[in-house]
Order: sequence, then structure tokens, then C-alpha cells
Amino acid sequence: MCGICGWVDYERDLTAPDARQALADMTATMAPRGPDDVGTWVDGPVGLGHRRLAVIDIEGGRQPMTLQEGGRTTSVLVYSGEAYNYRELRERLAGAGRRFETSSDTEVVLQAHREWGRRDPRDAVRELNGMFAYALWDPASRELLLVRDRLGIKPLYYYPTEQGVLFGSEPKAILANPRAERVIDVDGLRRVLGFVADPSNAVFRGMREVPPGHIIRITREGIEQLRYWELTDTGHSDDVPTTVRHVRELLEDTVQRQLISDVPLCTLLSGGLDSSALTALAARFSEERIRSFAVDFVGYTDNFKPTALRGTPDGPYVQEVAKFVGTDHTDITLSSAELMDPEVRATVWHARDVPTTMGDGDTSLFLLFRAVRQGSTVALSGESADEVFGGYVGFHDPKMVAADTFPWLLGPSFRALDIGQFLDRGLLQKLDLSGYLDDQYRRALAEVPELTGPIAANPHERRMRELCYLYLTRFLPNLLDRKDRLSMAVGLEVRVPFCDHRLVEYVFGTPWAQKTFDGREKSLLRAATADLLPQSVVQRVKSPYPATQDAAYDEMLRTKVAMLIKRPDSAVAPLLDADDGALGDPSRWEISRAGLEQMLSLDAVLTRYGATLAL
Repeated sequence: MCGICGWVDYERDLTAPDARQALADMTATMAPRGPDDVGTWVDGPVGLGHRRLAVIDIEGGRQPMTLQEGGRTTSVLVYSGEAYNYRELRERLAGAGRRFETSSDTEVVLQAHREWGRRDPRDAVRELNGMFAYALWDPASRELLLVRDRLGIKPLYYYPTEQGVLFGSEPKAILANPRAERVIDVDGLRRVLGFVADPSNAVFRGMREVPPGHIIRITREGIEQLRYWELTDTGHSDDVPTTVRHVRELLEDTVQRQLISDVPLCTLLSGGLDSSALTALAARFSEERIRSFAVDFVGYTDNFKPTALRGTPDGPYVQEVAKFVGTDHTDITLSSAELMDPEVRATVWHARDVPTTMGDGDTSLFLLFRAVRQGSTVALSGESADEVFGGYVGFHDPKMVAADTFPWLLGPSFRALDIGQFLDRGLLQKLDLSGYLDDQYRRALAEVPELTGPIAANPHERRMRELCYLYLTRFLPNLLDRKDRLSMAVGLEVRVPFCDHRLVEYVFGTPWAQKTFDGREKSLLRAATADLLPQSVVQRVKSPYPATQDAAYDEMLRTKVAMLIKRPDSAVAPLLDADDGALGDPSRWEISRAGLEQMLSLDAVLTRYGATLAL
């Protein structure tokens, strides 16, 4: 895995002591992502930093990695992630005459660009199957490439300057450089409140994400964006049995590839269809007994109350799958006191960089990852199966399907801007969140590829293809970012097999009638893996990642927000409506847990980074 960062300034010599120190400061922020090693490379206008989490070729994979030809350095790479097909690529490259000094996938990526990417770097990136974010410097042309995987599994941010660019795996790496402004403007606050992924808006003014499936090319002449991958209509012609069989083949191949590791590996198990199928496949192909981990809360199963979002507790299903599959299973059971621990919450906010509504969901996930990391360095997760196979209620509720907006904004788990009751009225008008979200929605719809074949004239198929695209490109990135940040905060690499681009492409191009051929959600995944699982799990209705139901947690949360509001020097004070009498009276608040969490995290992020609000 790892963390990367760097700086290009075409008007400076970055070997100067102050520039080296700035690069060292940027690199230091990535320490949790890469606890095993640190390295920098500086030459003239460029400085590259790397923190390493050693997973493949422990001894030979140190970075920054250089390629030498004819006694000179031809390229330099800082790389984060995994190329799961690196062994096949290595054979092909060796057959083409490329010579290798290590057995790491990092060197394969370096050699692939030299062999296949000289004319067009996209030709090299398209060869990679994996999750990755990397920077490649060409000393001869003084060109920097910033590359991100197809689905955006690994994060990569950049910040254009007048003389070049700053970049990093996380915003904190960029903000450690004195040339980056720590400013959140109206657009940044809209992104915070909207829960719609937008790579052009990274919350901090002037900062952007490298979009999934893209390369950013930086030269003295400027910055260019290159797309190397996008979702398209594949003209699907397979019948249902053939489609189910091919989904199974893709899943088996993907899981086998992602089991490759030189360090201990496990799975994250929730007792739902996605994680259970993944765990069963991993157990089938692993040479050792698979370890599995699940998160739980004190008294959760015994006192569980069904909600519109969660109909059943995970615990009984987790135990049944672990026994059925034969995993070495561990439950991580958390109390409300642990979820509200100030040090843990501060660590989570620091890991996330930007304000969120996730709250106890973030904290519990972090604590799960921290416990997992004590015995494993790599974990497989079922993230993205709902987006790929159509698992969310937003795919199946007729009102949500027909709504002229992002469907998740109407779901039971999202309360758009209920924090707004606390905000200044003038600020709310300036934010115009409904207008912002509508604009984002129209832009996303304009990107959806046209249908082909017999289903092209079917309005329902068209609408469902739109929803699949929206969830994959505007919803999923938020979840992938969350999982990456919280896992890498403890140096744990989490792999997401359902994000394999071959699987995503194939299922995206499949008609909705096939994706729901049995009248339920995730029909293809259920049929493709039913033989691996207990029937109770095969038939279980989707239940999202769990949240504590302890009333004591909510009371502690409201108390913390009340204390925050009473502080006139709090970082969020300029945003609040000081004339609203309900502000200081918690008994009059009509705000969800997510809104309370968002208020606290917004204050924490503004305070931590000393960010200026430009509203």
C-alpha cells in the first residue's frame, strides 16, 4: 500500500534546504500509511516522498524507485497500491527484453511505462489490474504523471501552483507545504454537506482529486487531464445462466489474484451476502485457514430493534458463516465509551481530513481496523457489491427510482442539511445546496453512456442504467475514501475484489432485468455464490454497516454538541445563527445523529488545520 507525496516547481531548485524540509514535512504526514520505511528523491525542480507499507517483496520494493538505462536515470516512481496481475505483466515484459532487479509489483509498473507508455502513458496504465495511485517523473522531459485506478480505490490529490504542483495521497500531505492555502470556501462547504463525490472539489480551496480512471500530466507548459478508462455499454448478449456463470468465474479469478501477499491476510465479515461470499471464496482458494473479523457492540444483538434501514443484527449471521465456511473468526465488540473516546475520535478526524456525517460508523470501523492490524496486514472487504449488483433501496423503491435527483439523498440514512437549522440564514442562501446538488446531478446524467441493442428503447432500463452509473461514480467514491483513510490510519491494506474493473464492466453492461431476474436485489451475485453459503445468508435482506443503538451514545453526542455551541470561540461559531433561540436549547433540536456528528467533525477539522473560512 503506502503513502505518496511530492512537489514540482519549475522555477526553483528543490534541493535547497528549505525545500527539502518542506518535502520531509509532507512525507511525514503519510507515516501511518507507511510504517515500514521512508524515502525521498530530489532533483532540480522535483521532490518525491514515500512512506511504505511492505506487502510484496519486503526487501526489494523500497521507494522512490528509479529506472537506470545507459548510466542515467530515465524514470522515478512513487507508488501506492497493488497491481494484481503483476506476475503476468512481468513475464510479458521480460519476454520483451526488460530486465528486473526486484520481484515487486512497483518495478513492474515502472517497466510497463517504459515499454508500453512512451508514446501514450494510457497504454501502460490500461495493462494494470488493481488498485493504485502513483506519480511517475521523467527527468529528461521534466514531465510528471499522476495516475489513479479506474474506480478510485486509492486516493490521490493535487494542488496546482503558478510554478507547478503539489500532490499527496491525502490532503494533509499537501497542506503541510507552506505554499498550500488552508481555506474552505462556499464550494468546499457544499461538498462537505452534499455527500456527492466531485473530484474537482476536494473541500480545501484550490485542491482537486485525480479523477478515477484518469492521468494528470504536469509539464512546464501546464496541466493536462487524460482519461484512460470509463464505463460504457457493452451490448450484453449473454442469457441469465451464462451471465451468472461468468460472474462466478470473474469472482473466483479476482479473489485468487487478491489473495497474493507476503504478509498475513484476513477477511472482513458482516454476515451479509457480499462479505460472506467473499469470505467463502477466500477460504476455498487460500492455502491457509482464513481469519475473519466482524464488528459488534455491547448488547447489540440481545437488545436489537429493527429499523427502516436495518432489519436484523449481524451477529447471528456472522457466526453461522464463520462456522459454515470454517474461518478462524474474531468479533471486535465495542462499547459506547470506546466509540466516544476523545483520543480515538481525534485520530479518526485526522485520518479523514474533511468533515463527515459518519460518526460512530467511522469510529467503529477504525477500531475494527486497529484490532485487525494486530494480526494481519491485508484484509479483503465486500465494499462496492451494492453499487455493482444493485443492492441499495434506491434501486428498488419506485419513488426513489423516479425521483429527479440522486436517490440516496431521499433514503432513510441521509438527512440533507439537517445541520442547516444551526447555520446562519444568509449562509444558507449563499450555499443554495439544493441548486448545487441539482447541478451535480445534471452533470452526472450527461455522462451516462447510451444503451445499445434491444434494451435501448426501454425507458426503465435507461433509468436503471443511470442509477447504476450514479451510484458507481458519485456515491461509491465516498465509501472507498472512507475505507482507505481509516484502514491506512493503522497501516492496514484493505482490498476490494468487487471493484475489479472487469467485473464492474461486465455487470454494468448487463440489463437490469437480468440483475433482478429472481425479483430481488443482487440476483446475479446471489445466484453465482449460493452454493458457498448457508441458506439463511443467501436469503437475508440487505443490512448496512451496523450502528450502535445505545441511547447513552446519543446522549453523549448531544451533550458534546451543546458544549461546542456554547463556546463563542469554536471554529464553527462564524457559521451559526446566533439569533436562533433553539440553538442553545437541545430539547428543541430536530437533528439526526449524522447532523450532530457533522457539526463536531466540522469544528475538529477547522481547528486541526487552522483553516480559514472564505464564505
